[in-house]
Amino acid sequence: MPTLARVVWDPCFTKYDFGPSHPMAPVRLDLTARLCDALGVFDSPGVEVVGAQVASDEVLATVHAPDYIAAVRAASDNPAVANEKFGLGTEDDPAFVGMHEASARIVTGTLESCRAVWQREAEHGVNFCGGLHHAMPASASGFCVYNDIAIGIQWLLDHGAEKVAYVDVDVHHGDGVERIFWDDPRVLTISVHETGRALFPGTGWPTDIGGPGAEGTAVNVSLPPGLSDAGWLRAIHATALPLVRAFAPDVLVSQHGCDTHADDPLGHFAMSVDAQRSAADAMHRLSHEMCGGRWVALGGGGYEVVGVVPRTWTHLTAIAAHAPIKVSQEVPQGWLDQVQQLTGRSGPRRMGDLSAEDGPLWWRSWDMGYDPASEVDRAVMATRTAVFPLHGLDVHFD
Repeated sequence: MPTLARVVWDPCFTKYDFGPSHPMAPVRLDLTARLCDALGVFDSPGVEVVGAQVASDEVLATVHAPDYIAAVRAASDNPAVANEKFGLGTEDDPAFVGMHEASARIVTGTLESCRAVWQREAEHGVNFCGGLHHAMPASASGFCVYNDIAIGIQWLLDHGAEKVAYVDVDVHHGDGVERIFWDDPRVLTISVHETGRALFPGTGWPTDIGGPGAEGTAVNVSLPPGLSDAGWLRAIHATALPLVRAFAPDVLVSQHGCDTHADDPLGHFAMSVDAQRSAADAMHRLSHEMCGGRWVALGGGGYEVVGVVPRTWTHLTAIAAHAPIKVSQEVPQGWLDQVQQLTGRSGPRRMGDLSAEDGPLWWRSWDMGYDPASEVDRAVMATRTAVFPLHGLDVHFD
């Protein structure tokens, strides 16, 4: 059977570790892989689980400045020499021994996913260890050292892809990827995020639309704090989907940071795992509609490391494997025992958050009309007004 989903995983990815008090706890990756395994996702027909080697400096330099790579290497060998000029040794990005190797391995995981999808070795690629969207060409930022996403997209462009669409549904603005491709009309970057007035990195406004010659290829949906499932899914379906369809990319890359969840300690959204699963399903369907299935799905933020991250990214992986898991599915007891052993916490009992009493997950289509009294609709309309005409789309009805 041909490979449906090429999934990147090896326990060595947990070496991307900023320390015991840092929000980006590597146990979130370990628990995701264990849950995928416990639910049989890794053993699904057509799934290939692979590791990754450390990316070379030549690969990293397709996006990152050589002096920055050298600074990461130096801090990786001796954290005491970390240079804050490069964003290293800060509270967000403390240096640690082996930082270069751990970060560069994540890069290879995403780049190889892009390569396998582009060369038709796999229909979909999943690297839930990746999605480090804040890293800049010459500095670390927001828990991100190397920008694996941008390096993967650049590889696609360098190897024949004419257009790549990137959709980011992390609670934080995907600023690094946007910055790197700001002037490149071949890359459509769409970020659906909490407003920068309330959350790091304080950027991503609807009027930020790309550089000269690339106007309309940077898209920002800046949404209010407190947003819940219906408004979030409405915003995604009213912006990202029609724009990707109009752009007609060769490959779809999506980042599925699950810090949009109500229990996440860093964001101010109120999503359920059910809604995050729905967003992943929408990206999967869109890849088949527009790209012949060429889809690379990545992780990202997510700091509720027991109750949210493992379930959301297991759903993402299962969707890519064409073996979706129902939100009503009970979590295996063996996994719950592992959670207790590793973290001292109790894990969630079901693969979704919503109960039967909540009814089915629902959002109002944009076709039903624009409500100027809605803060969400005003945010969506600001984005549509800024970029839809540049893609030949009607602001109100597409």
